[in-house]
Amino acid sequence: MTQRYEPSALLDALLPVARAAGDEIMKIYATDFAVRGKTDASPVTEADERAEALILPALARLSPDIPVVSEEEAAAGRIPAVGERFWLVDPLDGTKEFISRNGEFTVNIALIEHGAPMLGVVFAPALDRLFAGAAGIGATVEDKGVRRTIACRTPPAEGLTVVASRSHGDAEALAAFLAGRKVASQTNAGSSLKLCLVAAGEADVYPRLGRTMEWDIAAGDAVLRAAGGIVRTLDGTTLRYGKADFANPHFAAWGTTAAA
Repeated sequence: MTQRYEPSALLDALLPVARAAGDEIMKIYATDFAVRGKTDASPVTEADERAEALILPALARLSPDIPVVSEEEAAAGRIPAVGERFWLVDPLDGTKEFISRNGEFTVNIALIEHGAPMLGVVFAPALDRLFAGAAGIGATVEDKGVRRTIACRTPPAEGLTVVASRSHGDAEALAAFLAGRKVASQTNAGSSLKLCLVAAGEADVYPRLGRTMEWDIAAGDAVLRAAGGIVRTLDGTTLRYGKADFANPHFAAWGTTAAA
Protein backbone atom coordinates (compact mmCIF):
# COMPACT_ATOMS: atom_id res chain seq x y z
CA MET A 1 0.00 0.00 0.00
CA THR A 2 1.34 3.41 -0.99
CA GLN A 3 1.99 5.73 1.95
CA ARG A 4 0.12 9.02 1.92
CA TYR A 5 1.92 12.33 2.46
CA GLU A 6 0.27 15.65 3.25
CA PRO A 7 1.57 18.09 0.60
CA SER A 8 1.86 21.20 2.78
CA ALA A 9 3.72 19.29 5.51
CA LEU A 10 6.03 17.71 2.94
CA LEU A 11 6.72 21.09 1.36
CA ASP A 12 7.47 22.66 4.75
CA ALA A 13 9.87 19.82 5.51
CA LEU A 14 11.75 20.45 2.26
CA LEU A 15 12.53 24.10 2.98
CA PRO A 16 15.26 23.50 5.60
CA VAL A 17 16.72 20.72 3.43
CA ALA A 18 17.08 23.10 0.47
CA ARG A 19 18.55 25.80 2.73
CA ALA A 20 21.06 23.38 4.26
CA ALA A 21 22.14 22.25 0.79
CA GLY A 22 22.50 25.92 -0.16
CA ASP A 23 24.73 26.46 2.86
CA GLU A 24 27.00 23.65 1.69
CA ILE A 25 27.14 25.17 -1.79
CA MET A 26 28.03 28.60 -0.43
CA LYS A 27 30.91 27.15 1.61
CA ILE A 28 32.47 25.95 -1.65
CA TYR A 29 31.49 29.14 -3.49
CA ALA A 30 33.69 31.08 -1.08
CA THR A 31 36.76 29.01 -1.97
CA ASP A 32 39.03 28.62 -4.98
CA PHE A 33 37.15 25.50 -6.04
CA ALA A 34 38.15 23.05 -8.78
CA VAL A 35 35.98 22.24 -11.81
CA ARG A 36 35.92 18.78 -13.39
CA GLY A 37 34.22 17.47 -16.52
CA LYS A 38 31.65 14.67 -16.45
CA THR A 39 31.31 12.03 -19.14
CA ASP A 40 28.88 14.30 -21.05
CA ALA A 41 31.45 17.14 -20.82
CA SER A 42 29.26 19.18 -18.47
CA PRO A 43 31.05 20.71 -15.47
CA VAL A 44 30.79 19.46 -11.89
CA THR A 45 32.25 20.80 -8.63
CA GLU A 46 32.52 19.68 -5.03
CA ALA A 47 29.49 21.88 -4.33
CA ASP A 48 27.26 19.68 -6.55
CA GLU A 49 28.44 16.59 -4.70
CA ARG A 50 28.21 17.98 -1.17
CA ALA A 51 24.71 19.33 -1.75
CA GLU A 52 23.57 15.99 -3.15
CA ALA A 53 25.17 14.13 -0.22
CA LEU A 54 23.03 16.22 2.13
CA ILE A 55 19.75 16.04 0.17
CA LEU A 56 19.60 12.30 -0.54
CA PRO A 57 19.67 11.07 3.09
CA ALA A 58 17.25 13.85 4.08
CA LEU A 59 14.74 12.63 1.49
CA ALA A 60 15.30 9.03 2.57
CA ARG A 61 14.36 10.00 6.15
CA LEU A 62 11.40 12.08 5.00
CA SER A 63 9.92 9.54 2.57
CA PRO A 64 11.76 6.20 2.67
CA ASP A 65 9.36 4.61 0.18
CA ILE A 66 9.82 7.21 -2.58
CA PRO A 67 12.78 6.67 -4.97
CA VAL A 68 15.05 9.59 -5.82
CA VAL A 69 16.50 10.42 -9.25
CA SER A 70 19.33 12.91 -8.76
CA GLU A 71 21.63 14.47 -11.32
CA GLU A 72 25.02 13.39 -10.00
CA GLU A 73 23.79 9.91 -9.11
CA ALA A 74 22.34 9.60 -12.61
CA ALA A 75 25.63 10.76 -14.13
CA ALA A 76 27.31 7.91 -12.25
CA GLY A 77 24.77 5.44 -13.68
CA ARG A 78 22.85 5.03 -10.42
CA ILE A 79 19.22 5.51 -11.45
CA PRO A 80 16.53 3.72 -9.44
CA ALA A 81 13.45 2.20 -11.01
CA VAL A 82 10.65 4.76 -10.76
CA GLY A 83 6.91 4.34 -10.79
CA GLU A 84 4.04 6.75 -10.35
CA ARG A 85 5.80 8.78 -7.64
CA PHE A 86 9.46 9.79 -7.34
CA TRP A 87 11.72 12.66 -6.40
CA LEU A 88 13.74 14.61 -8.98
CA VAL A 89 16.76 16.44 -7.56
CA ASP A 90 19.31 18.76 -9.08
CA PRO A 91 21.58 19.61 -6.13
CA LEU A 92 23.21 22.50 -8.01
CA ASP A 93 21.38 23.69 -11.10
CA GLY A 94 23.33 26.26 -13.06
CA THR A 95 26.85 24.95 -12.45
CA LYS A 96 28.08 27.29 -15.19
CA GLU A 97 26.54 30.22 -13.29
CA PHE A 98 28.23 28.96 -10.12
CA ILE A 99 31.59 28.78 -11.89
CA SER A 100 31.16 32.27 -13.34
CA ARG A 101 30.10 33.49 -9.86
CA ASN A 102 27.01 35.42 -11.00
CA GLY A 103 24.80 34.06 -8.21
CA GLU A 104 22.15 32.57 -10.52
CA PHE A 105 22.35 28.94 -9.42
CA THR A 106 19.80 26.93 -7.48
CA VAL A 107 19.01 23.86 -5.41
CA ASN A 108 16.07 22.01 -7.04
CA ILE A 109 13.90 19.38 -5.31
CA ALA A 110 10.62 18.19 -6.85
CA LEU A 111 8.10 15.43 -6.24
CA ILE A 112 6.61 13.83 -9.35
CA GLU A 113 3.26 12.05 -9.28
CA HIS A 114 1.66 10.44 -12.34
CA GLY A 115 4.04 12.30 -14.66
CA ALA A 116 3.41 15.77 -13.23
CA PRO A 117 5.41 17.89 -10.73
CA MET A 118 3.19 18.02 -7.64
CA LEU A 119 5.43 20.08 -5.39
CA GLY A 120 8.82 21.68 -5.57
CA VAL A 121 11.39 23.91 -3.93
CA VAL A 122 13.92 26.12 -5.74
CA PHE A 123 16.52 27.87 -3.56
CA ALA A 124 19.01 30.40 -4.90
CA PRO A 125 21.45 30.63 -1.96
CA ALA A 126 23.61 33.46 -3.31
CA LEU A 127 20.48 35.59 -3.88
CA ASP A 128 18.67 34.34 -0.75
CA ARG A 129 15.50 33.66 -2.76
CA LEU A 130 13.49 30.55 -1.90
CA PHE A 131 10.60 29.57 -4.17
CA ALA A 132 8.14 26.85 -3.18
CA GLY A 133 4.87 25.55 -4.55
CA ALA A 134 2.48 22.61 -4.51
CA ALA A 135 -0.59 21.65 -6.49
CA GLY A 136 -3.74 22.88 -4.77
CA ILE A 137 -1.78 24.99 -2.29
CA GLY A 138 -0.21 27.76 -4.36
CA ALA A 139 3.27 29.22 -4.62
CA THR A 140 5.43 31.50 -2.49
CA VAL A 141 8.77 33.21 -2.58
CA GLU A 142 10.85 34.03 0.47
CA ASP A 143 13.15 36.98 -0.17
CA LYS A 144 15.73 37.52 2.56
CA GLY A 145 13.39 36.06 5.17
CA VAL A 146 10.15 37.71 4.01
CA ARG A 147 7.62 35.26 2.49
CA ARG A 148 4.85 36.28 0.11
CA THR A 149 2.44 34.55 -2.24
CA ILE A 150 3.24 34.67 -5.95
CA ALA A 151 1.15 34.10 -9.07
CA CYS A 152 1.57 34.35 -12.82
CA ARG A 153 0.42 37.64 -14.28
CA THR A 154 -1.68 38.66 -17.26
CA PRO A 155 0.79 39.97 -19.85
CA PRO A 156 0.66 43.77 -20.06
CA ALA A 157 -0.66 45.53 -23.16
CA GLU A 158 2.83 46.57 -24.25
CA GLY A 159 3.76 42.90 -24.76
CA LEU A 160 5.55 39.90 -23.32
CA THR A 161 8.56 39.95 -21.06
CA VAL A 162 10.67 37.04 -22.28
CA VAL A 163 13.30 35.38 -20.09
CA ALA A 164 15.94 33.33 -21.88
CA SER A 165 18.86 31.17 -20.84
CA ARG A 166 22.02 33.01 -19.90
CA SER A 167 24.41 30.16 -20.70
CA HIS A 168 22.56 28.05 -23.26
CA GLY A 169 20.95 30.50 -25.64
CA ASP A 170 20.15 29.91 -29.32
CA ALA A 171 19.39 33.38 -30.67
CA GLU A 172 18.16 32.18 -34.06
CA ALA A 173 15.77 29.60 -32.58
CA LEU A 174 14.51 32.13 -30.04
CA ALA A 175 13.85 34.73 -32.75
CA ALA A 176 11.87 32.14 -34.75
CA PHE A 177 9.83 31.20 -31.67
CA LEU A 178 9.00 34.83 -30.91
CA ALA A 179 8.19 35.79 -34.51
CA GLY A 180 4.69 37.26 -34.68
CA ARG A 181 4.41 37.71 -30.90
CA LYS A 182 4.33 41.14 -29.27
CA VAL A 183 7.46 41.37 -27.13
CA ALA A 184 8.10 44.27 -24.78
CA SER A 185 11.45 43.15 -23.39
CA GLN A 186 13.85 40.25 -23.08
CA THR A 187 16.09 39.36 -20.18
CA ASN A 188 18.47 36.52 -19.39
CA ALA A 189 18.78 34.41 -16.26
CA GLY A 190 20.48 31.22 -15.17
CA SER A 191 19.21 27.89 -13.84
CA SER A 192 15.60 27.15 -12.89
CA LEU A 193 15.21 30.76 -11.80
CA LYS A 194 13.74 31.40 -15.26
CA LEU A 195 10.68 29.28 -14.48
CA CYS A 196 10.35 30.98 -11.11
CA LEU A 197 10.43 34.44 -12.69
CA VAL A 198 7.40 33.47 -14.77
CA ALA A 199 5.74 32.04 -11.65
CA ALA A 200 6.34 35.30 -9.79
CA GLY A 201 4.88 37.46 -12.56
CA GLU A 202 8.30 38.95 -13.29
CA ALA A 203 8.25 37.47 -16.81
CA ASP A 204 5.62 36.00 -19.12
CA VAL A 205 7.37 33.23 -21.03
CA TYR A 206 10.57 31.21 -20.89
CA PRO A 207 11.26 29.39 -24.17
CA ARG A 208 13.84 26.62 -23.83
CA LEU A 209 14.98 25.62 -27.29
CA GLY A 210 17.80 23.32 -26.30
CA ARG A 211 18.54 20.21 -24.31
CA THR A 212 17.48 19.94 -20.66
CA MET A 213 16.98 17.05 -18.28
CA GLU A 214 13.95 16.53 -16.07
CA TRP A 215 15.84 17.32 -12.86
CA ASP A 216 16.86 20.70 -14.34
CA ILE A 217 13.30 22.00 -14.45
CA ALA A 218 10.94 19.84 -12.36
CA ALA A 219 11.11 21.95 -9.19
CA GLY A 220 10.70 25.21 -11.11
CA ASP A 221 7.84 23.64 -13.07
CA ALA A 222 6.12 22.67 -9.80
CA VAL A 223 6.38 26.25 -8.56
CA LEU A 224 5.14 27.57 -11.90
CA ARG A 225 2.11 25.27 -12.03
CA ALA A 226 1.26 26.09 -8.42
CA ALA A 227 1.36 29.79 -9.41
CA GLY A 228 -1.06 29.22 -12.30
CA GLY A 229 1.39 28.61 -15.15
CA ILE A 230 2.19 25.71 -17.43
CA VAL A 231 5.11 24.17 -19.32
CA ARG A 232 4.21 23.02 -22.82
CA THR A 233 6.23 21.33 -25.53
CA LEU A 234 6.36 23.14 -28.85
CA ASP A 235 3.45 21.07 -30.18
CA GLY A 236 1.27 22.41 -27.37
CA THR A 237 1.15 19.36 -25.08
CA THR A 238 1.83 19.62 -21.36
CA LEU A 239 5.34 18.48 -20.44
CA ARG A 240 5.44 15.10 -18.71
CA TYR A 241 8.01 13.54 -16.38
CA GLY A 242 9.35 10.03 -15.94
CA LYS A 243 10.53 9.61 -19.54
CA ALA A 244 12.87 6.68 -20.15
CA ASP A 245 15.98 8.83 -20.57
CA PHE A 246 14.77 11.77 -18.40
CA ALA A 247 15.51 14.14 -21.30
CA ASN A 248 13.09 16.93 -22.20
CA PRO A 249 12.00 18.07 -25.65
CA HIS A 250 12.09 21.80 -26.43
CA PHE A 251 9.43 23.63 -24.45
CA ALA A 252 8.06 26.98 -23.35
CA ALA A 253 7.07 27.87 -19.78
CA TRP A 254 4.10 30.22 -19.76
CA GLY A 255 1.91 32.06 -17.35
CA THR A 256 -1.38 30.36 -18.31
CA THR A 257 -3.02 33.56 -19.55
CA ALA A 258 -0.05 34.11 -21.87
CA ALA A 259 0.03 30.57 -23.27
CA ALA A 260 -0.11 30.35 -27.04
